[in-house]
Amino acid sequence: MKAYVFPGQGAQFSGMGLDLFEKSPQAQDLFHQANHILGFSITDIMFEGSAEDLKQTKVTQPAVFLHSVILSKVMGDSFKPDMVAGHSLGELSALVANKVLSFEDGLKLVSKRAQAMQKACELEPSTMAAVLGLEDEMVESVCSETEGIVVAANYNCPGQLVISGAYDAVERACENLKERGARRAMILPVGGAFHSPLMEPARKDLAEAIENATFNDPICPVYQNVSTFAVNDPAEIKKNLVFQLTAPVKWTQSVQNMIKDGASEFIEVGPGKVLQGLVKKIDRSTATSSAEIG
Repeated sequence: MKAYVFPGQGAQFSGMGLDLFEKSPQAQDLFHQANHILGFSITDIMFEGSAEDLKQTKVTQPAVFLHSVILSKVMGDSFKPDMVAGHSLGELSALVANKVLSFEDGLKLVSKRAQAMQKACELEPSTMAAVLGLEDEMVESVCSETEGIVVAANYNCPGQLVISGAYDAVERACENLKERGARRAMILPVGGAFHSPLMEPARKDLAEAIENATFNDPICPVYQNVSTFAVNDPAEIKKNLVFQLTAPVKWTQSVQNMIKDGASEFIEVGPGKVLQGLVKKIDRSTATSSAEIG
């Protein structure tokens, strides 16, 4: 069975999507639609902008989404998923690719999500940190013992967990984790504490937009970050998506469940190869590849 997976923020690069634009009239049409929906020329930034230009949250999230979704559409008949999943932002790409959301509604939600997260980031100094070389339970325990808001945010693969929270609390947790034997505990260059309680204002902002969007029956199950199991019910998909901003990304558990349910090949749809690397660390015997234009 084929599992199609969609990357999140951090996969962007200067020149992304240009090959799709040049090779496919369908891609050109979708990129032009995107510029109109967003109200600015995101294609100029994607194709010609610097890495610094692409780092703006209002640009990064739609850019990664567009690269992934447009690639899935121009693949044509070769895009035949048995199941899908996306990492954080990538979950919205997955929901458009498996027909739960329309292209327009998906892009509007991504834009709203980016703006809401940016606003939440400005309310309190906050950050995230990557922790390598410790069991998940140890990281969770240290976070719970540390003064201030700091939580496990991204379960990326065994031995790699990202924590998130108030800046001071994350710094304290990093020191404590190093004392407990972490190989590394390093602050990440991100705008704020994604997938933590500090994203509650963003969750409230986004919840209304999600409630008002039309969610259709999927063409295949989606394994969501919050629940980690196969979901087919649009109402449940919607509910999980609302909670995603303040809940951890359970990527390790999602991939393990997809493999348990029969996934034998993981195909990454979008920029980069980050998810392929994580899948290999979760189960070395599983085949991985990058999606290509059909």
